[in-house]
Amino acid sequence: MNRAQIGVIGAGDCDARILALAENVGKCIARRNGILICGALGGVMEAASKGAKEENGTTLGILPGKKRDEANPYIDIAVVSDLGEARNALIARSSDVLIAVSGGYGTLSEIAMSLKMGKKVVVLESQWDIKGTYRADNPEEAVDIAFGFL
Repeated sequence: MNRAQIGVIGAGDCDARILALAENVGKCIARRNGILICGALGGVMEAASKGAKEENGTTLGILPGKKRDEANPYIDIAVVSDLGEARNALIARSSDVLIAVSGGYGTLSEIAMSLKMGKKVVVLESQWDIKGTYRADNPEEAVDIAFGFL
């Protein structure tokens, strides 16, 4: 059986509380033997990747630029896209389910793109009430909901 590929999306710059939530999401994904897919940079992406690595999980990061060494230190497999923000389509397409942790307009666009592709999106600490998403109250619930779709 193929391992679940769970996308984690969110802001590249956020406060410590959001970073802790993202880190716990990463840990929960790894504990369920899922592969974490993200944008490979900082903020939510780095925190989730760190959490996954702390639980011996696998992380795949799709970079917006041309250099693999731009990935955060918790990325196992760095994919260089040279697509800028358009790399978000690759993250959405490659993920079985996505979890959005907080985030701004960039995350909003990723949520919309994912929904347009028919992907399930779980939101944690989202400022928006978006039809078609599934709201979670904590990291464990977010990952439970995500894995429930598989």
